[in-house]
Amino acid sequence: MVLGKHALLLFCCLYCQQAFGIQVEREESFIEYVEALKPKALGEGISEQTVSAVFPRVKMFKKVLPTDKPDSESVVTLESYLPNAVTESTVKDARTLYKQYLPELKEIGARYGVQPRFIVALWGVESNFGQNSNDYSVLSVTASLAYEGRFEALFQKEFITALKIIENEELSFEQLKGTWVGAMGQISFMPSAYYTYAQDGDGDGKKDIWKNPKDVFASAAFYLQQSGWTESETWGRQVRLPSTFDEKLSGIKIKKSFEEWQALGVRRFDGSDLPKRTDMQISLIMPDGADGRKYLVYGNYRGLLNWKSSHHFALSVAYLSERIKFPAIN
Repeated sequence: MVLGKHALLLFCCLYCQQAFGIQVEREESFIEYVEALKPKALGEGISEQTVSAVFPRVKMFKKVLPTDKPDSESVVTLESYLPNAVTESTVKDARTLYKQYLPELKEIGARYGVQPRFIVALWGVESNFGQNSNDYSVLSVTASLAYEGRFEALFQKEFITALKIIENEELSFEQLKGTWVGAMGQISFMPSAYYTYAQDGDGDGKKDIWKNPKDVFASAAFYLQQSGWTESETWGRQVRLPSTFDEKLSGIKIKKSFEEWQALGVRRFDGSDLPKRTDMQISLIMPDGADGRKYLVYGNYRGLLNWKSSHHFALSVAYLSERIKFPAIN
């Protein structure tokens, strides 16, 4: 599976939950490490003024992390994951916000070729519609993660990119806030993702993914557009398989037409025939194995995986998008 830059960063960040406490041995202090980043920043075109203003404020980030090893016998399935990731409260909020922002969502959706319900679903799953914490200094977090050493090159790049954002967007040190792994705003963009995909949704000259809903919507939609999103298609569908189905045919890398899947005995979940379209290449996934749910997924689903390489994440977004769509919102 090919990971997009944003998905790769988030994957590494999640891994850091287990590895953050295992520090690479360094002779230099954190202060000395940050000081040594100044020439690198200047070499990347960051101005002396920004370096002088920002570097003295970068502090070692010492958030307490879990030290217990995960329970290897604890298996999370879609049956247990989806009700927690997308609660009835989440659905209610999603439908309310969809209706509230529908004019803006329609305009942005048309601009980027992304259905509004998917924009809202991403917003909800990523940050609970902006309610999740974004309280930490992105520069301090990324410098600290680089210093810890497990992903030094990656987080050094994120640190330098965060400096470029401060300089290019004329933001202060205090304004560049994110999660404890450096993911920023209401759609959890790492600095490199922000630098590449953040959009000015309302034309005010700023790309404010922290407080401006139109910028949040436009940035999410642009990311999906750049991942190959197709507005005329949905994400996929749950299906049934025959008892004789060969599990080796499942996986996101294997692509077949509806006709080919039909011939292999795959049917809609209600038992009826698959669609007759001939212009799509479709994969069959079984995130929880042969005993769990089965889905045929389309190109748009791959766009969600590019955002974050997790079937549970992508299916949570897909599920919330369906709950926004049905029943119809008047």
